[in-house]
Amino acid sequence: MNIATEITDYMGFQGLLDDEEKLVRETARKFVNEEVLPIIDQHAQNETFPEHLVALIGELGFFGPTLPVEYGCAGLSNVAYGLLMYELERGDSAIRSLASVQGSLVMYPIFAYGSEEQKNYWLPRMATGKSLGCFGLTEPDFGSNPAGMRTQAVRQKDGTWKINGAKMWITNGSIAEVALVWAMTDEGVRGFLVKTDTPGFSAPRMKGKWSLRASVTSELVLQDVIVDEAESLLPNCKGLKCPLGCLTQARYGIAWGALGAADHCYQTALEYSKSRIQFDRPIAGFQLQQKKLAEMVTELTKGQLLALQLGRLKDQGKYTPAQVSMAKMNNVQIAMEIARSARTMLGANGIMGEYPIMRHANNLESVYTYEGTHDMHTLIIGEKVTGIAAYR
Repeated sequence: MNIATEITDYMGFQGLLDDEEKLVRETARKFVNEEVLPIIDQHAQNETFPEHLVALIGELGFFGPTLPVEYGCAGLSNVAYGLLMYELERGDSAIRSLASVQGSLVMYPIFAYGSEEQKNYWLPRMATGKSLGCFGLTEPDFGSNPAGMRTQAVRQKDGTWKINGAKMWITNGSIAEVALVWAMTDEGVRGFLVKTDTPGFSAPRMKGKWSLRASVTSELVLQDVIVDEAESLLPNCKGLKCPLGCLTQARYGIAWGALGAADHCYQTALEYSKSRIQFDRPIAGFQLQQKKLAEMVTELTKGQLLALQLGRLKDQGKYTPAQVSMAKMNNVQIAMEIARSARTMLGANGIMGEYPIMRHANNLESVYTYEGTHDMHTLIIGEKVTGIAAYR
């Protein structure tokens, strides 16, 4: 299998990129080819996380790359960030999730809502990978309805805050140095930066997953956790709009990342079909197999152009959360369909770790429902086009 195969480009997609965007994508592809693909199947099989990659990703500037250089970040465009997510998820959803959570769900809210002291302390450390973060919003009983969260933060007489509650399905939770925990207060929902060595905080790792097996997924438990207001509380946001704004950033990256998984599956099926001989000819020469390949490359191409236009709008400050919902909903859906179709082309070989298809297919089952389920994004788009909210 030629893991260095170029990005699928049926409609001259790369001709729409500038030199910096091309360089970011090529750099990320080289990293994935050399550092991720040779080891990721074994980690997925063993349900282990390749922690040594964190420092390498930090050295390459892949954490929080759209944030300003004054905080140690790369200051890249949103399109360049999307291309980075595309290539990282071509390696594995676990690697893209690591970078996505770090950059979009922890570094971004610190930059957008934090104090200058919080930004100066955390962002340079997180940009290099010296500190990892996690994002605590989802709870055992509240996923699509974060307004029902039960985690509570109460201001104490001495000005500190006491936090009690639990969060579930938290990427990076057991390896993070800091958790951004969203809690209900008498002022509404507020965000708190909680160091994971704080007394009363624990992050047991969730094992036994059939999806995202190379990713660290954890529960967060907070029992009378006391935090200092100046160090912990994000001062510049109140209400659910703040964590939801973070999720919009993450969903944007997913819209690109899912295409990377789809591309890897498509290219694997295409290459396999040219070498697999049945009835004295490559299966690529049979009509039904060509139909599958034609449908795969068509949907992949449409997804690329959708993501690129969204990225351009985002860089111009003209995008909407509903547009992000469309890209996330569509691109994850087509990635799942491409993975399934590619698996059928490989027959029994499609379930083997020698090929990436089943690993991507299983990962995409999680991507389909996290950061907003497919159904919720459908309703967000429905509200946008009708003006009527169907989920209230």
